[in-house]
Amino acid sequence: MTEGILRKILDYSSRSNPYPLYEELRETPVFRDGDGLYVVSTYHEIKSLLHDPRISSDSRNLASLAGDPLSEGAGEDDTMANLPPSFLKLDPPDHDRLRRMTNRPFGPPHAPHRIHDMRGELNDIVTGLIDSVAANGNAERIDLVEEFSYPFPVTVICRLLGIPPEDEARFHVWADTLAASLDPDPDADPGERVKKTQDTRMELGMYLAGLIEERKKNPGDDMLSQLSTADGPDGAMSTMEVLSTSALLLIAGHETTVNLITNGMLTLLRHPEVLDRLRAEPDLAVPIVEELLRYEPPVQLLPQRTPLADIEVNGVTIPKGSSLWLILASGNRDPLRFKDPDHFDPDRPDVQHLGLGSGIHSCFGAPLARLEAALALSELARRLENPRLLEDPPPYRQNAVLRGPRHLPIAVDGIRAA
Repeated sequence: MTEGILRKILDYSSRSNPYPLYEELRETPVFRDGDGLYVVSTYHEIKSLLHDPRISSDSRNLASLAGDPLSEGAGEDDTMANLPPSFLKLDPPDHDRLRRMTNRPFGPPHAPHRIHDMRGELNDIVTGLIDSVAANGNAERIDLVEEFSYPFPVTVICRLLGIPPEDEARFHVWADTLAASLDPDPDADPGERVKKTQDTRMELGMYLAGLIEERKKNPGDDMLSQLSTADGPDGAMSTMEVLSTSALLLIAGHETTVNLITNGMLTLLRHPEVLDRLRAEPDLAVPIVEELLRYEPPVQLLPQRTPLADIEVNGVTIPKGSSLWLILASGNRDPLRFKDPDHFDPDRPDVQHLGLGSGIHSCFGAPLARLEAALALSELARRLENPRLLEDPPPYRQNAVLRGPRHLPIAVDGIRAA
C-alpha cells in the first residue's frame, strides 16, 4: 500500500477520476493511515459497519481530530454551525427521535403520498427550467449545472418546506452561498468566505425562525408547518431543532441531488447508446438512477465515524475513539460484490449499492432524490437534440466528499418543445 494514498484521493488532481486510487486502496481493506486514521474500502466490510451499533456518527465521541485531513478543510461541513447537531450527526436515541419526527410529514408510513403527489410539480419545474434554457437565446451551448441541475433541487426544497414563492429567489441566493462554503475556491480570500458564510447563516436562520413562528400560528400543509406544530409520541421539536432539520434538508438535499443529476448526465453522454435507449424508453430512468448511485455516487465517502469500543474488522483492531472513514464509492466498485464493477450497466441485476448509505443513517431523502433524478434525466434525454460534451473531463468541485462537476458545458443542436 502506497503511503499517502488518502492525500492523493483528497488532492484536487484526482477529483475527475479517483477510482484507480480506490482500487489500490481495496488491496488493504482496512487501511491505517500514518496519522492513525482508519479507512475501510471494501463493500461487505462497509455494509457491516453501517449497520454496527458500535459505530458512532457523533463527532463528540472522537478521541482526536489530529491528523484527520478533513479537519484541515478538505470538505468539512460547517454550514450548520451554531445550531444543534442534525440527526445526521447524532446517535440513538437522539438520532432516532429526531429522524422519526422528521419522517412523519415527509413520507411513509405517516405521509405515504407526499413524494408521489409532488411528481406533477416536479415535472413542471423540470419543464420550466428546460424551457428557460431554450428561451435564453444561446441554447446551443449549455452549462447544465448552472442552468438546470443546480436550481432544480433547491426549488424543490423550497416547495417542500413551504417557502413563499416571492421568497424563493432569496432562498436560492442563500443556498448558493452555503453550497460555496462546502466547495471553497482555493484562490479566494478565506476570511471573506467565512464572513459571507456566517452572515448567510444568520440571515437564513432569522428568516426561517420568523417563518416557523408564523407557521405555528397559521399552519399549512407544508413540511415546515408540520415540523413546527407536530406533537406526537416523541413530543414536539424545539424551534432550534426545526431550524437544524430545515438546514439539513436544504444543504444535504440540495448538494447530493445536484451531483446525482450532473454525474448522471455526464455518464450518459459518455455512454450515448444508453442515452439513446433512455430517449426511447423513459421508464429506463429508474434502473439508470440505481446504477448511477453505484457507479458515480454523489457522496463518495463518510468521514469521521468512530467506534464506541475496540472493534475488529477483517483481522484489524480499530481502537475506540479512532477516526474511521468509510469509502462508499470504493465499496460500490468492489469486484468481490459486483461483476465488472467499472462497467456502467443499467441492466445490472441486484444493484444493492451504497450510494445512499445503509443502516440507520441511510439517506433520509432517498425517495425524493430518486424521483428528481429520474424525471430530470428522462426529460433531458427527450428534449435535448444531439447533446455532446464540450469538456471531458469537466471542471470538478473542490469537495472530495460531495463529488461532482462544478460546470458541465454541453453543446446541443436544439431543444425539442415540451
